[in-house]
Amino acid sequence: MNEPKSALITGSYGGLGAAFAAEHAKRGGTLILSDLNGDRLQEQQKELEVRFGVKVFTLPADLTKPEETQRLFTETQAQGLSVDYLILNAGFGGQGTLAERPMEKDMAMIAVNVAANTRLLKLFLPDMIERGEGRILLVSSISAKIPGPRQAVYFASKAYLTSLGNAVWRELKGTGVTLTTVMPGILATDFAEKGHLEDTLLFSNRADPEKAAKKAYEAMQSGKMNVSPCVQLPLRIALPLTPFLPKSLVTELVFRLQKRGTSGVSFS
Repeated sequence: MNEPKSALITGSYGGLGAAFAAEHAKRGGTLILSDLNGDRLQEQQKELEVRFGVKVFTLPADLTKPEETQRLFTETQAQGLSVDYLILNAGFGGQGTLAERPMEKDMAMIAVNVAANTRLLKLFLPDMIERGEGRILLVSSISAKIPGPRQAVYFASKAYLTSLGNAVWRELKGTGVTLTTVMPGILATDFAEKGHLEDTLLFSNRADPEKAAKKAYEAMQSGKMNVSPCVQLPLRIALPLTPFLPKSLVTELVFRLQKRGTSGVSFS
């Protein structure tokens, strides 16, 4: 019988992060949970330990700050916590045009979605490669495939993550370490509410994050390059066609889909 693995999950509280934590705990693995709010992490720790009987460590961190990313790595080392699976789920979005959104919010988004995930990969990868084993799951989004007016920075950050993840997947061949990039469809998490997107057409039909987490987790275990779980049928049909459409048309469609107050309403 294989020894249970330990998994470090960023953005572990709520939504897809909580679903990943439960998915790993079902298999008896140790969890190292990281999120911004320490009190909520303690609640999650207790719930998972009682429900699954697994060991859970918590490491609160504000990933908008580079020193906190370094501290997250340093503390796992100091506590002797080996990271077998690294699930990089932390990230956030928000609606509004680039000109109208506050500078600090978009810079914080880049700090977490782009810089923190890159830093964490660079920090944890050398140890995994030295051990000759490890699995990484990098959470991107189906939005990585197209430009996203009204969420320009978010869509761009996910395009960066997908490109980074695919390149590193190739770099890791032969090392015993794999990196899987997950590009889920639109999920029923608090992402829409936090980004003020809940009453848009784009977020009117959201999928179960637990189903997405299970498919992504299994893809990570098998070392797949990419996985796109729970992508809604209209997106599955439309996205393969976008490279052949004028960019002006694609951006117009995405712009309209993200118009607030249009949930469940068609447009011409």
